[in-house]
Amino acid sequence: MRRIMTAVTVAVAASVLLSAAEAAPKLVVLIVVDQMRADYVERFHDDWSSGLRRLVDDGAWFTRAAYPYLTTVTCAGHATVATGAYPHTHGVFANTWFDRERSAVIPCTDDQQARVVSYNHDANSRTGPGRLMAPTLADQMRAQNGRVVTLALKARSAIMMAGHGGDAVTWISESLDGWETSTAYSKEPVPAVKAYTSANPLEADFGKVWTRLLPPSQYRDPDDGLAEDPVKGWTSTFPHPLRGENGRPDASYFDQWQHSPYADAYVARMAAALVETMQLGKRDTPDFLGVSFSSPDLVGHSFGPHSQEVQDMYANLDRSVGTLLNELDRLVGPGQYVLGLTADHGVTDVPEQLRKAGRDGGRASGSAVLSAGEARAVRDVGVGKYLSRLNGNDIYFEPGMYDRLRRHPATLKAMTSAMAKVSGVQKVFTSDEVANAAGASDPLLRAAALSYVKGRSGDLILALKPGWMFSASGTTHGSATSDDQRVPLLLFGQGVKPGHYDAPASPADVAPTLAAVAGLALPTAEGRALREALR
Repeated sequence: MRRIMTAVTVAVAASVLLSAAEAAPKLVVLIVVDQMRADYVERFHDDWSSGLRRLVDDGAWFTRAAYPYLTTVTCAGHATVATGAYPHTHGVFANTWFDRERSAVIPCTDDQQARVVSYNHDANSRTGPGRLMAPTLADQMRAQNGRVVTLALKARSAIMMAGHGGDAVTWISESLDGWETSTAYSKEPVPAVKAYTSANPLEADFGKVWTRLLPPSQYRDPDDGLAEDPVKGWTSTFPHPLRGENGRPDASYFDQWQHSPYADAYVARMAAALVETMQLGKRDTPDFLGVSFSSPDLVGHSFGPHSQEVQDMYANLDRSVGTLLNELDRLVGPGQYVLGLTADHGVTDVPEQLRKAGRDGGRASGSAVLSAGEARAVRDVGVGKYLSRLNGNDIYFEPGMYDRLRRHPATLKAMTSAMAKVSGVQKVFTSDEVANAAGASDPLLRAAALSYVKGRSGDLILALKPGWMFSASGTTHGSATSDDQRVPLLLFGQGVKPGHYDAPASPADVAPTLAAVAGLALPTAEGRALREALR
């Protein structure tokens, strides 16, 4: 925390002074879409007529934006976008990891110094930003007396966008039935959030039906895609009712609601309401609004990127973003705010659909990977238990075993080679190989290094082949393939020069660019300000 506050102090002292003709924006807006592949902009552009269409047509569109690291997941993506740094710097490399000291898998929002503050239910978990090791753009703006508001369905999304403080940082509980914050941000429910959520209960959408928004002929893929995995109470075809399992607003209903466009529409309306009630953009100091739309990720996991559900989800998201932009125009003023939109990751095609199309893909076996490595260690070193667990792309040894096998480098190499022969595995690196390889010329080695955090990451880092995943159903992300790494990057509003830009870019460039428009510096950022798109 001392390092973070020092970085904030340095950034404030080094702030760029704007000339009188370059007044700072009244509001800085960050939108992160959870699971939006870069090709969606081209594939779905003609479906859009509102917010997303406005950002693409009237903003700056970077067509070659991509994450350069391996573990392309939600928490790492949001932290990267918010800080302008990569996981090896900001410390949040995965949604969960194995804590060696506590011998437990912990979420990226684990924070033993904070506890959940609930708006309408009992909660006692320890949740906050304590694992984030770099300041966010919002942290820098808060140090300049800016107000910070973030919201999302997911705790890890709202928390990473905000950083280490905020005026209203809000998400849906793990039980899916209510809103929460953390004592890291407020010791009690924030009145503006309490008022909105009380007046707009999640149960209000009960009984509605998600039907297709576009004409049937406009959908590019079949309604019943191969190996789709709908949530409980739904089939793989439209319509999708929000009726729960027992005809009442139960856990099944809340799950259906989050998998529908109604959840994104709610988040957009709530964001606009908080801008108004908390008077964002009404002072000389710029304020910060962070909004993450989580439902595209949930739908994408269930139905895959080539589904009518995903296409329809983005047609609806276009309208939700349009609602938010219209309210920002009304409340803050056209041209008085600057906005950046990107995604935390993309997504891989459903493996069964890949194989049907004649392409490589499949479902890898984590137990087979561990068994292959274990067998080789037993053969070379002797009977014992060497490997503890596979968590995401990270393999952890039993306590002390990695150090022991370092004394047997031939065995360690044989183990990684054996694991790399398992179906779907592309490469297995040791932590020693990736620890100082952030500048490596090998893209895969560099990707693994940028995702590596000493003391948190595994002893071995695994990379799957394109089209392969550990997910047993539907589809997922988390690889160093273009489907997972490439995402949209859009800038809009004050200080932005509209156009299409083909230069390579990264989501880590969003925070430095917004900071430049606001007259701030981000000392720990590894991304760059995209000045070619700034006036």
